[in-house]
Amino acid sequence: MLFSSYAVQASVLLLISTVFGQYSLQDDYTTSSFGSMFDFFTDDDPTSGYVNYVSQSEAESQGLFTTENNTVYIGVDSTNVASGRGRNSVRISSKNVYTHGLIILDLEHMPGGQCGSWPAFWTLGPDWPTWGEIDIIENVNSATVNTISAHTDSSCSISATGNFTGSILTTDCDSSAASESSDSGCSFTDTSTQTFGAGFNAIGGGVYATEWTSEAISIWFFPRLLIPSDITNGSPDPSGWGEPLAQFTGGGCDIDDHFKNNQVVFDISMCGDWAGDVWSQDATCSLLASTCEDYVQNNPDAFVDTYWLINSLKVYQENNQQDTTSSLSPSSTAGTTTSTASSAATITTTSSSVVPTTFETSTRPIVVPSSVTSTDTWSASVSIPTSTDIWSASVSIPTSTDAPSVLESTSTTTDTSSVSVAGSPFATQGWQDLDGGKQGWGLQGSGWGQRNRGRWSGGD
Repeated sequence: MLFSSYAVQASVLLLISTVFGQYSLQDDYTTSSFGSMFDFFTDDDPTSGYVNYVSQSEAESQGLFTTENNTVYIGVDSTNVASGRGRNSVRISSKNVYTHGLIILDLEHMPGGQCGSWPAFWTLGPDWPTWGEIDIIENVNSATVNTISAHTDSSCSISATGNFTGSILTTDCDSSAASESSDSGCSFTDTSTQTFGAGFNAIGGGVYATEWTSEAISIWFFPRLLIPSDITNGSPDPSGWGEPLAQFTGGGCDIDDHFKNNQVVFDISMCGDWAGDVWSQDATCSLLASTCEDYVQNNPDAFVDTYWLINSLKVYQENNQQDTTSSLSPSSTAGTTTSTASSAATITTTSSSVVPTTFETSTRPIVVPSSVTSTDTWSASVSIPTSTDIWSASVSIPTSTDAPSVLESTSTTTDTSSVSVAGSPFATQGWQDLDGGKQGWGLQGSGWGQRNRGRWSGGD
């Protein structure tokens, strides 16, 4: 049976108040400006990869870099047998550099899981490793989960325990630490295949958000249908996102002493110091060819899905701090926008003692119509009956003179393959960890959510 017997009674109070955003938009890497806000790297790969990084004009003419349909495509050559330095690919670095900030990347598709590939979305400081490196998305060959890491010079270690949901792999960020394998840095991973490669792409992608302050570097991942509404409405507030997937803090590492003036980098390398070095240890890839280089050279069609498809990239700065952005290129142009305060609803959850410890409810800001006043309140409830076969979820919001009348409909089924709930301008969701996966009920923004044996699908 998919579901265990359980009873949940949860009440949710939606309290409307005016919230001033913690962050303001600093740089918006829009589709039209994306190419002009990055430099295209064309030197030999510094990680010894079997890859030929091409210029912007070459990338555009070969279809490796395109901007259309409000997305940015960055890929590798999947047509020709490689020669010379290796397979044609793209590596770009932002012209602007950052010290602190909130980097929010919305991806529709990422490379990863292809034998020989080494994709990464990361930040890099000058005079490596003096000013640090933050690897937000990275892994190699047939890997199915993301590895998040940081690299510094000496005297930077992080705490092995803390408020994060990922699994910590190493704690010494020193790129030359004798106690760790070559240049492993301090790192985290996650058991969910939704964080990387094919698993990420199968759910329509999602958002990686990186908050960098003097106290910590924290990284969250949100699947497409669980992206916080404050991110989608342009007023991000990490205080309402719950625990991050990874957090670099504690352990005596002074963040400001080890991370400064970082560029934002996208690349897709091949083989090299990681993917190439562990080729023989990969049970899948090692059967395909004797070496990584041989496979990458002669199998162009293996890399049809090795590409980034970017919906948006935005960098925010805290409102109470001075601009910590600078440019490496005097000729670069990066538009800046200041966000305005908006009305928001905050979900505060209370529950009875019968709620199992594996049941979670979310707390996050939700934008409401500007006509709603700060004195308006709504109450809502969610119940999941004691049953092994039947469960339901419902939310009703009474009519208010200052807000639209909303009544949520509920679908209850004895077929545990799916349960759906209609949506509204308000959203809330919860889930229960069962059978090693996330299952649960949800109202997804202005659309609807459906659980189909643990996997969400949805629409407007």
